[in-house]
Amino acid sequence: MLKIIFLILMSGGVPVAIAMAGSSLLYILWTGDNPPFVVIHRMVSGIDSFPLLAVPFFILAGNLMNNAGITNRIYNYALALVGWLKGGLGHVNVIGSVIFAGMSGTAIADAAGLGTIEIKAMKDHGYDTEFAVGVTAASATLGPIIPPSLPFVIYGMMANVSVGALFMAGILPGLLMAALMMLTVAYFAHKNGWGADVKFEWPRVIKALAETAVVICWPLALWVLVTKLGTHPQITVFIGLIALFAADKFFNFQAVLPIMTPVLLIGGMTTGIFTPTEGAIAACVWAMVLGLAWYKTLTWKMFVKVCLDTVETTSTVLFIVAAASIFGWMLTATGVTTAIAAWVLEFTKEPWVFLLIANLLMLFVGCFLEPTAAITILVPILVPICQKLGIDLVHFGLVMVLNLMIGLLHPPMGMVLFVLARVAKLSVERTTMAILPWLIPLLGSLVIITYFPKLVLWLPKMVYQ
Repeated sequence: MLKIIFLILMSGGVPVAIAMAGSSLLYILWTGDNPPFVVIHRMVSGIDSFPLLAVPFFILAGNLMNNAGITNRIYNYALALVGWLKGGLGHVNVIGSVIFAGMSGTAIADAAGLGTIEIKAMKDHGYDTEFAVGVTAASATLGPIIPPSLPFVIYGMMANVSVGALFMAGILPGLLMAALMMLTVAYFAHKNGWGADVKFEWPRVIKALAETAVVICWPLALWVLVTKLGTHPQITVFIGLIALFAADKFFNFQAVLPIMTPVLLIGGMTTGIFTPTEGAIAACVWAMVLGLAWYKTLTWKMFVKVCLDTVETTSTVLFIVAAASIFGWMLTATGVTTAIAAWVLEFTKEPWVFLLIANLLMLFVGCFLEPTAAITILVPILVPICQKLGIDLVHFGLVMVLNLMIGLLHPPMGMVLFVLARVAKLSVERTTMAILPWLIPLLGSLVIITYFPKLVLWLPKMVYQ
């Protein structure tokens, strides 16, 4: 009965969060087994979680980066690094998304932020609008895969899995996805005879490579100082940051400081300086320092607007989590999750078969539900089956999030699809057709990530074991 009420409300156009909470309330009133107040109690307890404090701060950090002109710096850095390749702006699109993914944590922020710059630049350089939209949509899926990631925070809280381990698990798969997308760009460039979009100039390329070297060598140097030479961690990081700002000022780097956002976040978590929740706060402080004090591209008036936008987005996300908490509790209390698990285990006890079925289910659900809602509904159903089949929950979390990101590219509810249709001024139908060729690298990545779990789990096991 609970499922029937939920489906009736959803088919009537009721927002998913209200449909989950409303169906739970109506079911309780209909059965009379529990007092109606249990709905409020479960919703409040569902968001009374320390890891969920990371949600508003990651949203705020992404909004600050997006509104402080950081996207232009990332674009210029990526242009210098790979713009001279054939199909250059396509490669720039992918590299820019890899970098921005380490700040925003969401696919929609990537599509709306960098997407606006990238699509306009590609159209100005003579690329087909459909190609520009397709590569932008595909690269936007990197946002929640490369840490930090809002979906990972929600999944970690729901499945009782380490958020830090999930963050580490997303790094190698994210790089794999980026490589497959760049191979796809190279294929289209060869097929259509595209050349480079900027002239190859040694000074420009050397400067971009130098920035890359700084991003790689700076954290390694700090790690050697702290772990091998035994220097004080906080003092070492503080002196290292002063040196980093001095180098940025002297050499006038484009994007070293913004790229350091995920480096500082991952480094702080792996060394135990802060938890993922505290890391979200650190990311906000870093974004404020860059926008307000260093680059001076963010005004206090803009900061207030960013905070208000963050409150609005956070309210939406947490209301979905709260509504899903009571709905998930009702699914468990009424035996729905147990029945589904028993049915699946009767059908197959092979992990690879279950993963195939789960992928098809999550791809379908991702086309209709926003990722936060989908995660909060699917976790209570699928995670118990994973535990019985011995599937690692960190690995499954990455598989789930990637499925739901691919779902964002498709009608009827694909938010990235609608954002890019508006940005590119294309119809939804043309935007959908533009995205179809890019499903090949995305689904290829999904297959590799699903059936080669060592790729996902290698970094988390190195760091946390």
